[in-house]
Amino acid sequence: KQGSAVVGVTSRTHVVLAALKRSASALSAYQKKIIGIDKHIGIAIAGLTSDARVLSKYMRAQSLSMRINMDREMPVERLVSKISNKAQKSTQFYGGRPFGVGLLVAGVDATGPHLLEFSPSGAHYEYVAMAIGARSQAAKTYLESHCESFASLSLDDLVHQALTALRDSLPLDSTLSIDNTSIGIVGLNQEFQILEGQEISEYITRLGQTTTERRGGGSEVGNNASMQVD
Repeated sequence: KQGSAVVGVTSRTHVVLAALKRSASALSAYQKKIIGIDKHIGIAIAGLTSDARVLSKYMRAQSLSMRINMDREMPVERLVSKISNKAQKSTQFYGGRPFGVGLLVAGVDATGPHLLEFSPSGAHYEYVAMAIGARSQAAKTYLESHCESFASLSLDDLVHQALTALRDSLPLDSTLSIDNTSIGIVGLNQEFQILEGQEISEYITRLGQTTTERRGGGSEVGNNASMQVD
């Protein structure tokens, strides 16, 4: 809940991740929020980046093992099940702690595009669209009211919907820009890629042109980040 928001949206052909990046201070760079796991899988994180690195390294190892031993891509749900089992073990033994990070996992396999949420408790669920992180309830409200149209959208329109939902999770004095926004895309005929900087300038420009005021409702004012999470 204290990490900056990330949003995932699916259509019949693609999955899009949109993430809001934070910087610890005016002197620091923005923290990476979207991580590639394999050609067909990527994740967006909300929480402790160090824990996300541990889980992403484990996911890469499992995916690589599948390619070497079975000569096939790791199914998305199976990979998320593996990290869920790993996370749940931390709740069973004295002296351990849960992973302090939530993930949105986007991937494509033989059964089509998938978006799954992983929580620190070890639970995981598949969604048409989902948002996690600080003030994510406002983004969820937007996604819930538009989710029926997502399946038939083009890739550009799907990215626009993800960014619109992400914008609704921002504090009132913040805006999305090419510096603080990341986009991850994977599709049936498209390997996972991360777009940042000038690569997303057209999407950010379109977002500003199609709306004249911030959408309201659902912001979680009480979520004040007391520790540095991303």
